[in-house]
Amino acid sequence: MPGRPNRLSAATRAAQALRHIDEITGAVTPAIELSSTFARDGDYAPRQSYIYARDGGPTVQQAEKILADLEGAAGALVFASGMAAVVTLLETLNTGDHVVAQKVMYHGAIDWLKHLKAKRGIKLSFFDQSDEKALENTITDETKLVWVETPSNPSWDVVDIRAAAGAAHAVGARLVVDSTVAPPCTTMALELGADYVFHSGTKYFGGHSDISAGVLACAKGDAQWGEITLLRKQLGNVIRPFDAWLLIRGLRTLYLRYERASENALKIARHFENHPKIAQVLYPGLPGHPGHDIAARQMTCGFGGMLSLLTHSASAAHDLARFTQVFIPATSLGGVESLIEHRKAVEGVNSVVPDTLLRLSIGIEAVDDLINDLEQALERAQ
Repeated sequence: MPGRPNRLSAATRAAQALRHIDEITGAVTPAIELSSTFARDGDYAPRQSYIYARDGGPTVQQAEKILADLEGAAGALVFASGMAAVVTLLETLNTGDHVVAQKVMYHGAIDWLKHLKAKRGIKLSFFDQSDEKALENTITDETKLVWVETPSNPSWDVVDIRAAAGAAHAVGARLVVDSTVAPPCTTMALELGADYVFHSGTKYFGGHSDISAGVLACAKGDAQWGEITLLRKQLGNVIRPFDAWLLIRGLRTLYLRYERASENALKIARHFENHPKIAQVLYPGLPGHPGHDIAARQMTCGFGGMLSLLTHSASAAHDLARFTQVFIPATSLGGVESLIEHRKAVEGVNSVVPDTLLRLSIGIEAVDDLINDLEQALERAQ
């Protein structure tokens, strides 16, 4: 029988879960191993690398193997939630360490950085992610960690990962890229120079709004990565086996779902770009978006399913979120169903998001149904 090609495309490797066929049963779907502990052999040696579930068992490690492969990473770890991954990574910071992060990015990560500043005494500086020179001007010789999110939530500003890596590495700092809305099917953050790439696995990786997960992948498995691995174990932040299995299931359709969501989002963005009842459309796939050229370079397979609409008033935004009949008014992103949310109301009083902004997560439905739904909601809202 002829051998397989030396290197299959990432889409094929994801769809086949790295050709995971059970050697005993021939099952083509990876099994779920729910055991919390693993018996040793007759010599009291571990039978494989599994000892206790807090380290991650066979199902967790299979998910991590797939993720590391897709990211081109030296290693990957899966966590019980995105915030569990964020907290574990930031736990490696010491008092006095200087961190540079975006002004507009996931509010949970910002909140935890501010907590560490108040509780542990880290130094914290924010830069304007919409200004190409701002990051370089904010980094100092004392900077230890740079955190960027691209495209940034919910303004969808685009940060040049390669330039950010150059600026961070010039002072010996590490670069973390939150690439939740730009998974490896479109952006290879580690190849562009990131030291770590983070994902809320709840979103595009899971893809079906039925799990909570976080992912970290590293460019090199050094001492800091070893500390992160140990911290995950000690903090008990590992994902549960059933959720790891659902994550594997989601990864198998990632490339198809992301392509369809991107196609839908671009059509919706174009439709409403010059709409009289919409003040502005924020989507990096539009040529008029300030970050479009950078996005086109580092997002190689579509611009994603996330976009924001700015209405002419806060009341119109609030009403639009209430009046949709196909879009679901819920907080999350990256699922097969389309969601709408009034972001200011979700983030709370400390939010810097305009109260006229609506964040849309575009799913895989028929795009005309989505456009018509927004049109009827706009008509009612006005």
